[in-house]
Formats: sequence, structure tokens, C-alpha cells
Amino acid sequence: MADEQSTVPLHRQLGLTDAEYDEVAQVLGRTPNDLELALYSVMWSEHCSYKSSRIHLRRLPTTGDRVLVGPGENAGVIDAGDGIALAIRIESHNHPSAIEPYQGAATGVGGILRDIFTMGARPIAVMDPLFFGPLSEPRQRWLFDGVVAGISGYGNSVGVPTVGGELTFDPCYAGNPLVNVLCLGALPTERLVLGIASGTGNLAVLLGSTTGRDGIGGVSVLASAGFSEETEDTKRPSVQVGDPYEEKRLIEACLALLDEGLVVGIQDLGGAGLVCATSETAARGRVGMDVDVTAVPLREAGMEPWEIMTSESQERMLAIVTPANLERVLELCGRWEVRATVVGKVTEPDLGANGEPVGVLRIRDGFDGEVLAEVPAASLADDAPLYDRPLSAPVDLEARRSEDPAAVGSDDLSADLVALVRDPAVVYRRYDHQLFLNTVVGPGADAALLRLAGPGLPPSERGIGLSTDSNPRWCSIDPRHGTALTVAEGIANLACVGASPVAVVNCLNFGNPEHPEVMWQLSEAVDGLAEACRAFSTPVIGGNVSLYNESSGRDIDPTPVLGLLGLTERLQTPPPGLGLTEGHHVFVVAVPGAERSLGGSRWARERHGSTGGTLAHLNYAGHLELCALVASLVATATAGGAPVLSAVHDVSGGGLAVAVAEMAMAAGVGLTSDAAFDLEALFGEGPSRFVVATADPAALGAALEGHDLVLEPIGIAGGSSVQLGPLGPVELSTLADAATAALAG
Repeated sequence: MADEQSTVPLHRQLGLTDAEYDEVAQVLGRTPNDLELALYSVMWSEHCSYKSSRIHLRRLPTTGDRVLVGPGENAGVIDAGDGIALAIRIESHNHPSAIEPYQGAATGVGGILRDIFTMGARPIAVMDPLFFGPLSEPRQRWLFDGVVAGISGYGNSVGVPTVGGELTFDPCYAGNPLVNVLCLGALPTERLVLGIASGTGNLAVLLGSTTGRDGIGGVSVLASAGFSEETEDTKRPSVQVGDPYEEKRLIEACLALLDEGLVVGIQDLGGAGLVCATSETAARGRVGMDVDVTAVPLREAGMEPWEIMTSESQERMLAIVTPANLERVLELCGRWEVRATVVGKVTEPDLGANGEPVGVLRIRDGFDGEVLAEVPAASLADDAPLYDRPLSAPVDLEARRSEDPAAVGSDDLSADLVALVRDPAVVYRRYDHQLFLNTVVGPGADAALLRLAGPGLPPSERGIGLSTDSNPRWCSIDPRHGTALTVAEGIANLACVGASPVAVVNCLNFGNPEHPEVMWQLSEAVDGLAEACRAFSTPVIGGNVSLYNESSGRDIDPTPVLGLLGLTERLQTPPPGLGLTEGHHVFVVAVPGAERSLGGSRWARERHGSTGGTLAHLNYAGHLELCALVASLVATATAGGAPVLSAVHDVSGGGLAVAVAEMAMAAGVGLTSDAAFDLEALFGEGPSRFVVATADPAALGAALEGHDLVLEPIGIAGGSSVQLGPLGPVELSTLADAATAALAG
């Protein structure tokens, strides 16, 4: 495990600090052996233990009327009604994808699928927020193509639709791309199961693939340090290798076991592999567990116990079953051609020094053989060090916020618009988004919309809205307010498909936590998320923190990615969508005084390299009222009622000009407006504004009665170009060509 000639102590080679080594020795009451150090090194890594972020995450609101399972399990779960629960999770696979983009992204999809079906849910949708450097650079094109191919190759093969996501390109991600993956699953409420080991004498059965050396130390080696060109090749062996066909068989076998009630508890083997699954299930059940490393099926000869326990080989699950059910478990797994092997057993807790029961994880050479490692399970799973790292705002913060991006001006507003449009269909065509045939609104819209239906589910008329949102431009200026604005944008996106928010999951991507500025960014973002979620009564039911996203000493911009889950009560027909209709009236509906700012805008950052300014104000009550009204109007249409709106789109990245251009391109119908738009009105960004179209302006006006909202006319849809006051006319064909070329390789 270690180079005998090395003068660096083993614990440091494994990523443990001197203080952490001393803490391990104190927990054990003796000097740890090499295997025990390996167990602690992966379980106390940043990725597994959240040792730098737990102190901040405690401030998030996590409870609500619909919440069945909150943070701490493999996925959050909410009650969707009609006897159906929804499980949702978002994860990162940033560092593996930077080393080997195809397998890094593919195994990111595989891991998030297992997080979902380990709760008893069938995965029904995937979304993929992706962040790269400029595609003009050859390496970024290689990363981009590899990641997209990995997501599509795995998701399409395993049979789960990719229904949306995000694409962000910025130089700060050139050395450290971000690959985040969200998965949603559905289950009958009574099938919900947790990752808990219980019942002395019950058996730990390893399901799925054999164990190899791929992925060994992945979470500690890859996710606890930044990148440099010199170290990239040395980290390549830590990237896992996926097999989507094995995953598909594993999904069906696990759901069959759960349907027959054969499983006491179940846990996927993701980060930290077998040591994570065994210690976490034992710790949750407050029991011990004996693990026989010689029983684990291997794909490579000569693997050492530390390699077996920490390998992150994919497509593996750990099920806790009673001895009486073992034969049936083996029979069902055999039917699905899934390997099932007893590798451990649940034991009574030991009596600790203070008289309290202590569940002990013992690694053995044979079930009754030599004990190779003996550690309290909770010390691995729950009792990692907790760091309150120093915080400090960037020294140039006030100077950046005092900048005025508008001072740059623009010589060609039409060229600005052409440069800012982007057509993600170039990417989404590689994803199958219609698997299960439940996708009503797929990639490219404000949010995805799915029928709440699937094998084994009770009948329901409800629909599911799903969105992922981020805005590192905003968060680099003001991480607290930028994160709150991102929550608001996600709720607006759900409203466009008629859904009301019920839960949030988060993937917090930040730089090196040992940099006080990064920890300040993280703390501020958590506070912004907490404030917004409380204001919108939307609990945070799960998440992930990805730190050490840096390359050659440069941290990425703070990038909190938020997944929002919403419900609509009755889904009979598709919502209005984005596209304009010839002759229909186009309006902006907004909160009175809704601000627009060029600070943090795409126009300022992408066109003029400006990273300063201030962000627009967020009126929580007004935004909630506006989104509820829009969601109600859209939901009336999806329920089969007379539609008031013929198109709807929220104003977000790129401002009003880009929103109108996207609506025009969606249906090939232009818009000419003589309104007096200035630069900020066209490209400024801020919350609480929607562009809507209607054939009946009077009906729209009547719908706004009694609401403190404003309706601003833009014009009447028609023609083959977009002209907004001083901008244009720009032909739709020009916009379409530019949008396609932006991502075409």
C-alpha cells in the first residue's frame, strides 16, 4: 500500500493530517494498523465526511409536510400523493470526469441511479448540469464530447431518460470542469426502504459486479485535492469503469427483492466502496458487522484487503437479509443474472469503555478467521472531524461591486444578441429523453415535465416538474444573494410548466476549503439558500458538497447547483411551451419595480469580460405571488381548461432580449416592438419577470385582477425577425445559425 522507501508517513500519503492520525489513535485507544488507516482515510475524506461543510449545512431548512426522508440518507424522499413517493438526489463527478471524461461522467450517472433505487424507487429521469471552459480550446472540446457521450452512453443503455440540464462555459472551469447529475425516482410509498443494518445474525449480501482496482481511493485521491498537469496522469487509475447493462440487471433485481420484502436494509457501494456501505448501515442500525474480505468476488488477482474494502468498482449493492430469506434472495438474483454473495453478518454491539453499546466493524480473513481491522462503525460513518475553517471575504469585493458594467456600452446590440443565443439541441439529441414515454416537456425548455406514472405505481393524474439551476456569474459577485436568486429562478422555471415547488436538492461546487475566501463563499451561499427556501417554504431534502475544485491554484467561481422538484395536480395536456404564435399579443408580466441589473449578466461577462457590479433585488413575497399566478394559468391549461396563455418563458440568463429570441426561434415566428428599450432593459438580469403570449389580452388582464403585478405590452408576434426597439431587426435564420454553431463541434 505504501512505498517502503518513502519518508512520508503512511497517514499523510493517504490524505490524513497529523491531527487526524492522532484522533484515529485516540478513538481506537491504540496505534492503527495500515488497513485501519486506509478505512479512515476514505471515510474521513472531504467527499465522504463533509468535514469542512457540515457545520454550515446545519443551517438549511430540511423538514416539511411532504418530506418522508431528508438529508443523511442516499436520497431525499417526498410524498407526492396518491400513494406515490418521489426520491431525488444530485451528485457531482467533477474530478473523475476531468481525468477520464467518458467514464467519469458515465459512472456519475450509474452512482446517482443507485442512490435512487436503493431507496426502493425506480429511476425515471436524469438531468445533467455541466460546466466547461471555452469550447474554442481543444481540450475543452475533448472533455465536453467525452462527458456528453458518457452520460448518453450510460443513461440510454440502462434505460433512464435524460430530460434536461444546463450548459455553462467559462474560463474558470478550463482546468476543472464540473459534471453534476440529478436523478429522480418514483415508488409506491410502502416500498420505501432505508440503508440500515439490524437483526443480529442477519447477513450482508454483496450484489452485482466483481470488485477490481478501478476507483480505489477515488473520493479521497480525486476529491480532496486540486489538479495540475503534472498529476493528471497519476490520478487516471482512480477513475471507475461502468457497465450500464449490469446496472440495469441490478435495478430490476433490487426492486424485485424489495417487492417481495426480502431486504431488511440496502445500501449502494459508491464513494469509499465496501467500507462505506458496511460502516454506514451498521452505524445507522447501531449494530456491529463482521466482513470477510476473502468472500468478496474479485476481478483481479492478488488484491490486498485495503484494496478490496476501498475499491469503488461500480454496479454493486449491499443488502441486509435474514438467513431464512437467503435462498430466495439468491434465486431472484440468479433470475436477473446478478451475482449475490454473503460477505458479512450483523453482530451484537460491543460494550464500550463508558458502558454504552458500540457497533464494531471487523474486517476478517475468513468469517471465523483473523481480525485484520477492528474499528467502531460510527467513528467511520458519523464521527469524522468537524472543521470550522477560517472565513474571509475577497479583498477586492467592494471594488468589484462598485463597478458599473453599463459604462462599457455597446456598439452593436444586434451582434450582442446573436453572440448570446445558444441551442442545446446539439447536445440533447444524443440523449434519449422519451424512455418510459412519460416525458411531456423534455430538454431545452424552462423545466422538464413528466407524468407521474410508471410500472408498479398507483394511478395518478399528477405531473412532475423538474429543473436544475445555477448562476456562477451572480454567485461570484454575491454568493448569498446569487444563491437566493438561483432558487427564485428555479421556482420560476417550474411555474412555466404549471408546477409548484415542493423540495430542493443542492450540489455545492466550490474551490479549495483551505482558502478562507472559498469558505466565505460556501457559508454565504448556504445562508442564501436557507433564506430563500424558508421564504418559499421549500425544504432542502438532500445534497452534495464538492470541494477542492481548483486547478494550478485557481479556484472555480462559487457554483451552487440547485435541483427543484415541483408538482402539478392534473396533467392532461402539454403546457403552452416557448414558441410564439403569429398574431398573438406578447407581454412582460412582473412584480412592480422588479429590478434588472447588468451586474453578473451574461452580456457583461461573456461579451465584455466584466465580473463586477451589483445584483438585482429579490422581493420574496412578490416573486412567490407571480410564480403562483403563472403556475396556475399554465396548470389550468394542462388540466384541460381553456388556456389563457399561448406561450410562457421566464426572463433569466441573457435578459429580455435572449428570452424573446428563444421564444421566436422555438416556433419560427418573430416579434417587432417599438418600445423604448435601453441596454439594461434588453440584457439586464433579475428575478420576477415572465414573457407571455396570448390570443386574448382581456382574459390575461382579468387573470391579473386582485394581484399586485404589472402587465407591460411588448408587441404582436409575427414576421421572420426580432426587433426590440434599438436592437435589430435580426433575422431568425441568423439567430438559428448562431445558436447551432455555438455548440457544434
